[in-house]
Amino acid sequence: MNPFLGQIQPFGFNFAPRGWATCEGQLLPISQNTALFSLLGTTFGGDGRTTFGLPDLRGRSIVGVGNGPGLSDIRWGERSGLTQINLNATQLPSHFHSVGIPVNTAPGGESNNTGQFIAAHVGAFSEEATSGQTLAPFNSNNTGSSQSVNIRNPYLGMYIGIAMQGVYPSRS
Repeated sequence: MNPFLGQIQPFGFNFAPRGWATCEGQLLPISQNTALFSLLGTTFGGDGRTTFGLPDLRGRSIVGVGNGPGLSDIRWGERSGLTQINLNATQLPSHFHSVGIPVNTAPGGESNNTGQFIAAHVGAFSEEATSGQTLAPFNSNNTGSSQSVNIRNPYLGMYIGIAMQGVYPSRS
């Protein structure tokens, strides 16, 4: 079975077979690959006078061109996406972390603060609190350290090749 010139496919072995090249973005001379250049042009790199590039699929997924309902337009040869991002507070949904600290129900002015949660000084509390009350509400401080977050989908690494020889594809 002869492949189409420029056909791309994954291989279950760790090399590109004879007549194929790995898709690693390498530049090729146009003079030695005129038929393949006529199909790819400079879509994947090169200067278009002496060189052209093969697709670089290292660490990338292939997606179909065009658009569909709710999808943005993807052009032939377009590269996009990241494997990691840094999130900041404006990218997180609005939320808070409330903290309730129970108060001691003993009369203010107690000098024995053993076992009490908040009691630093004699007279720190001026009134007796009723059971089950909390202090005025407040929120915790910000957290995080600006580390990158991985966003890569699950993957399986394989060698992906492009046919350097084969049947020239017909448009009809």
